[in-house]
Amino acid sequence: MKNIVELKNVTTKFGNRTIHDKVSITIQEKDIYAIIGKSGTGKSTLIRAILMLQPFIGSIKVFGQELCNANEFTKNSIKKQYGVMFQAASLFTSLTVGENISVPLKEDVSLPNSLIEEIAKFKLSLVGLDENAYYLYPSELSGGMRKKAALARALVLDPKLLFLDEPTSGLDPVSAEDFDNTIRNLNKLLGITVIMITHDLDSFFNISTKACILGDKKVLAEGKPSDIINLDNDWIKKVFFGERGRKFTKWNQKPISHL
Repeated sequence: MKNIVELKNVTTKFGNRTIHDKVSITIQEKDIYAIIGKSGTGKSTLIRAILMLQPFIGSIKVFGQELCNANEFTKNSIKKQYGVMFQAASLFTSLTVGENISVPLKEDVSLPNSLIEEIAKFKLSLVGLDENAYYLYPSELSGGMRKKAALARALVLDPKLLFLDEPTSGLDPVSAEDFDNTIRNLNKLLGITVIMITHDLDSFFNISTKACILGDKKVLAEGKPSDIINLDNDWIKKVFFGERGRKFTKWNQKPISHL
């Protein structure tokens, strides 16, 4: 598998405050890569650096292209291969679902309205929503349906790299499992690489193929979810072996060295 995203010695700051100090991670083609860590560890900031929305020091390569010295044409070409779904779905409330999904198409390509509608409806079907949802407003959708509509919008330009910010946040267990299955199926069907921030342990173990744990401005561990849970770190122990994480202790427990 080739590397899709490579971070080497990446440092990010807000003013004089260092958020990440020489962070390095590698995300390969077709990974479902989870980023976890307690609040304040800069999970969203790291994603924003890859999205070219956050200044950084160090090296970030996406699709083999170094971002720090790329020209605007190269950066825009890379951005067009990104799909992003925000935590709150962030749909335009005054637009129908179909109109929401169509926005990126109308901004980036010149297509007849009939074809745009056909593409939007196809993307809805990909995420498991029927054609009726196309005509509804976000306020008429359940939380799970809003997330899927936002996912359809993120997929409308056929991205190679999909970013998900807390995709199952606020969903009931059944809807969360359904959303996880949708991501897994899209990953297999489209070969799309997924990077997601999550606190959902079910998502972390059930669909992610690789993960990193952020803490103390560093990457505490990176690897398969079943391997990295055994890091000798108080927060990690509380997360995976406390009351909420107890059911996951069935996973293989293999030692891992500090990074």
